[in-house]
Amino acid sequence: MRLLIALILPWLTFFTIGRPIAGIVCLVLQITLIGWLPATIWAVYALSQYNTDRKIEQALGRKG
Repeated sequence: MRLLIALILPWLTFFTIGRPIAGIVCLVLQITLIGWLPATIWAVYALSQYNTDRKIEQALGRKG
């Protein structure tokens, strides 16, 4: 579901993963038509990093 949000509304992805300042910066970038593609790529990359971090924490037995 978050991947779909990252493709349609990239800025909202950052709010769902707990990075509101990055979400605001992404929104400013997304406002321009040229900035939509970089904002989408950035959101998908940040989402993949978030998922990787969660898997590492689970593997190490940490609760977050």
